[in-house]
Amino acid sequence: MSEVDPWPRPVPSRTGHSGAHVALEPLHRRHVAELAEAARNAEASFTYIPYGPFADRKALEGFVAASSSRFDALFWTIRPVSTGMASGWLSLMNIEPQNAAIELGSIWFSPRLQRTRAATEAMFLLLRHAAEDLGYRRLVWKCDNRNEASKAAALRLGFTYEGLLRAHMVVKSQRRDTAMFSILADEWPARRDAILAWLSPENFDAGGTAIRSLASFRG
Repeated sequence: MSEVDPWPRPVPSRTGHSGAHVALEPLHRRHVAELAEAARNAEASFTYIPYGPFADRKALEGFVAASSSRFDALFWTIRPVSTGMASGWLSLMNIEPQNAAIELGSIWFSPRLQRTRAATEAMFLLLRHAAEDLGYRRLVWKCDNRNEASKAAALRLGFTYEGLLRAHMVVKSQRRDTAMFSILADEWPARRDAILAWLSPENFDAGGTAIRSLASFRG
C-alpha cells in the first residue's frame, strides 16, 4: 500500500472549457433546438446508453432540464468550432471527492461529432480538468460491454481495462455487463502528452486526416 494525500478533492463547477477545436458549455435548455437537430435520425447512437432516443423535442427538453440541474453529475454540451453547432454532451459523474475518483461518462456524440478532433478534445478537456485542476487520482470510464466503440475509445485515450462487472445494471429492460477502465494520476502525464501530440496541427494532413494514431504517441 502507498500513502496518498487524504484531503478531499473539489467538486467540479458548472463552468465552460475551450480548446482549439471545441467549446464545452454547461448543458442548458437553450441548447435543446440544436441538440434535437443533431439527434434527428440518429437513433442508433443511443443504443448502449440508459436514455434516448427521444420521441420528440419535448422529451429531449425534459432530459436536458433534469440533467442540467443534477448535482451528482455535471453535464456539458459539446460545440465544435468547425460547425458552431451543439452536437452532443458528456459529463463528470460518480464524483467521490474523498477517494479522489471521478468518472467521465454519460457521453453522447451525434453522428456528425463522432470520430472528429472535436470529440477527442472534448473528452481530453474534462479529463485534464479533473486530473490537473481538481487533482483527482482516479479517472474512470465504464460502458456496456457490448459497446465495442466505447471500449475502443477508452483504450485509445489510454485507459487501462480493469475487468467486467457482470449483471451490473438493468438498462432498457436488458441485463448490462459493465466494462471498467481507469487512468491513475501517475499515468496521466503520459496520456496527456500523447493526446496533445495527436491533436497538434502537425499530425494532420491538408484534408484533416490524422497522420499517426493516438496510440502511436504512447510508444
